[in-house]
Amino acid sequence: MRMRAPAQRSAGAWLTAAALASFVAPVAVGAAVLKATLITPDDDPRMERSRLERAYLGHPGGPLSDGLEVALEEAKFELEAAGTEVALSTAPAASIAAARAAAVAAEKAGAAVLLTDLPADWTLAVADAVKLPVLNLGDASDRLRQQDCRARLFHLMPSERMRSDALAQTLVSRKWSKLLLLVGGSPQDALRTATAQASIKRYGLQVVATKPFKLSADPRERDLANPLLLTAGNSYDAVWVVDSDGEFARTLPYRTVLPRPVVGDGGLVALAWHAQFERYGAPQVSRRFAKAAKRPMTAHDWSAWMAGKTLTAVAIAAPKGPNAAWAQAIGKSALDGSKGTGLSFRAWDGQLRQPMLLTDGQGVIAQAPAEGVLHARNVLDTLGADAPEKLCPNAR
Repeated sequence: MRMRAPAQRSAGAWLTAAALASFVAPVAVGAAVLKATLITPDDDPRMERSRLERAYLGHPGGPLSDGLEVALEEAKFELEAAGTEVALSTAPAASIAAARAAAVAAEKAGAAVLLTDLPADWTLAVADAVKLPVLNLGDASDRLRQQDCRARLFHLMPSERMRSDALAQTLVSRKWSKLLLLVGGSPQDALRTATAQASIKRYGLQVVATKPFKLSADPRERDLANPLLLTAGNSYDAVWVVDSDGEFARTLPYRTVLPRPVVGDGGLVALAWHAQFERYGAPQVSRRFAKAAKRPMTAHDWSAWMAGKTLTAVAIAAPKGPNAAWAQAIGKSALDGSKGTGLSFRAWDGQLRQPMLLTDGQGVIAQAPAEGVLHARNVLDTLGADAPEKLCPNAR
């Protein structure tokens, strides 16, 4: 066999490299960059070590930037192939004024999209300070989707109404129609109780009694959080507990007077995601996240991951931009959330329609919409406020 000279081999290798460079170069040179900024609380009480260690269902497990980074890392090949890029930055804010200032600064720096993991009032301040689309990753308040909605505000996190509708559908499907409602004493609990009652009414369930509970270090108030006293004196099929803090709800299952299931914020909980979901490619998603973040993937992380997928879809749909094209593409995005069906944003409130998972913390027990639930257009719209219930005055 005749061998080529070393010089000839080098020249051939150089030509091959040059050919590859000429193929790859157009993707990198002049690529449009979609800039996004995530605004988070500077000192977030949800991220305190003691709370993270408790790992209450429905509460964050860590910073949402983890989920965003995983999604963008997964999309690198697609973005390169489309000749575009997503650049993510983070801006911590210590107050509502600081959050507003961070939003304005990001807009001036060329951001095309803002993402928030902020309280409701802070999120509204950000949305009102700029002319950019804002993706809400962390607040489930129904008022952000209803009376306090904004035309450029989109929601990856399921609303409280979506969670309570998912629970109500599950109860109906199991014929657990009579409910004992236990309610915490915080203002947030009061709002969420009203949402739960709306779902209970929507699906024809019956509340046999509503009782308040209170966790206290005062011995004189110990009975106010006694499960045996709270669950005595009534006949019911299930106990629905509203506990935004999570401590009381966790202790309630298996401690009721009657041997009945607990739902709501303890027992069976409706979430956007759980790391033990085992269908539609979900195990692979959870494993990739756990490998990158060194912790299990929570529902909040899934919302952040979906925000990253939204940014990717928008960048690919309009690879050359400009910002206005990216903003318009958000509401038209068709997304895969590894839940078995295509996901999209509702036109009337900016909410990402999605199935919900019912979990006891050990695994996924059921999904909602429940089997047999029907809708004239999209069965996912049985979760959360439907178009006829629209309270959002802003057109999209």
